[in-house]
Amino acid sequence: MSPYVTECPYCGARLRRRAPKLERQGDELRVRESLRARRRRIVRQRRASRGRWRPRIAVAADRPYATIAAILGPAILVVVQRAGAYDVFQVGAIMHPGLTEPWRYLVAPFVYYQLGYLFVVCFALAIFGPGLERRLGLALTSLLYLACGALGMLAAVGIDNALADGELVAAGGNGIALGAIAAWAMLRRAESLHEGGEAVDQIAIVVASSVVLLLPVFEALAAPWAGVVGGVVGLFAGALAARLRMTEG
Repeated sequence: MSPYVTECPYCGARLRRRAPKLERQGDELRVRESLRARRRRIVRQRRASRGRWRPRIAVAADRPYATIAAILGPAILVVVQRAGAYDVFQVGAIMHPGLTEPWRYLVAPFVYYQLGYLFVVCFALAIFGPGLERRLGLALTSLLYLACGALGMLAAVGIDNALADGELVAAGGNGIALGAIAAWAMLRRAESLHEGGEAVDQIAIVVASSVVLLLPVFEALAAPWAGVVGGVVGLFAGALAARLRMTEG
């Protein structure tokens, strides 16, 4: 098609444009779609057929209060522990057999001795926690953190008792960190599939998960099975939340 000259309706400047390409569809002539326009039309049609993704499970808070509490709480507890010269078992760490009262399974995931262990877990929560809390809300995120930590500790004691010598010392939130990473990954993956947005950064997820999984190599209080089971709990919770969001959307 040959170019033509027209004028801008606002400033009067002369513009040189090229006439659109036409294609025949049946007995009609229509403007040929560009590849970008065709992709956009296909995405709009898929959204209309599958239903719009709308987060109706929970109303997200303005700030990630659950994540802030999961980071500041253990840090304050470490300061109190060292200032009062308490050992980790006095503030809630698990030692099996012996110190396995039910309340310890809830408190132990927030008890630390080494600052490096605390830093790695808090760093992972700072990266993935706010995004997770924006999607789930304060209540569900708090429940997820508690479930990943407590169930991870409970599974660590049970598995160690069944497969190892039955003697275990465990504390810290490696299960919480892996659960948050896994839940965020499942929700973000569902969003990318149904909204047509950017793909999930798998390299960042693999690196973060690997660092948390390797914590037991450097820290005696980081129980390996607590991290693995916490990650599995987060994985299933994120998949379920993504499924419910899709159904209600």
